[in-house]
Amino acid sequence: MRKGRNLLVRHHQGKRSSTVALVLSMLLMLTIVLLVLLALGIFSLPIGSDVDDDSSFYLHDRITFKRKRILVGDIDGDGTEKRDQWTEILSWEPRAFLYHNFLSKEECEYLINLAKPHMAKSTVVDSKTGQSKDSRVRTSSGTFLRRGRDKVIRNIEKRIADFTFIPVEHGEGLQVLHYEEGQKYEPHFDYFLDEFNTKNGGQRIATVLMYLSDVEEGGETVFPAAEGDFRSKPGWNNSSECAKKGLHVKPKMGDALLFWSMRPDATLDPSSLHGGCPVIKGNKWSSTKWMHVEEYKI
Repeated sequence: MRKGRNLLVRHHQGKRSSTVALVLSMLLMLTIVLLVLLALGIFSLPIGSDVDDDSSFYLHDRITFKRKRILVGDIDGDGTEKRDQWTEILSWEPRAFLYHNFLSKEECEYLINLAKPHMAKSTVVDSKTGQSKDSRVRTSSGTFLRRGRDKVIRNIEKRIADFTFIPVEHGEGLQVLHYEEGQKYEPHFDYFLDEFNTKNGGQRIATVLMYLSDVEEGGETVFPAAEGDFRSKPGWNNSSECAKKGLHVKPKMGDALLFWSMRPDATLDPSSLHGGCPVIKGNKWSSTKWMHVEEYKI
């Protein structure tokens, strides 16, 4: 009888030990994942003490993540410029994030100079044929830079992949755009509503819009269908009337705006409707990277 009781006690002790070991293993794995995210700079603990007054936000509107100061080289890798990088959560409907100083000044100028000789009137995609066509809703000029074209572009595309967790191979080429005074892009979706344009790579899942120049006035990226009241945002009164239609981002050289055209459940997100407000004063240069759910063949 005593022998049977001892066996039962040992059984319960072994079961308890297995449960404890499982919990400890899970906690260890979670810790490792968090450490990796922190090391890569993808996630950081929110702080408020080292954020300037003009770049801090009300807690209920936005979350500002810790700045990371990096040594930035020129495009050949030999530089001495220092710049702060940090990410803001702008919105959850749509899911939108602003990565400050994503590109260096040299990278911005490099893309502009590379694109300038090839600029042509911007077009939109015909949903029936998949071909490009002229449209009054888009009055800028632009050109495409082939994916992986050179070392600078490959470095930028790798950075985009790290930021979005979407493989480089799922992205289209970089599109460089130029808006002069009065030019704009009416609100539109980046995702497709037809089967023709999803044959290569499937649906567009996300967009990274990189600002290659500052704009004196106007030229904001606006999300008129975004959920929330953004009137308390700092600088709201200095924004253009077009931008006041909803959540908006003022162009700043080097910043990168990431927004998702699809929800986490893989349905299309109509709150991702967005447009480029007319440039009122100055010039606007930007570069767009569209990413698909599958590999995009070039």
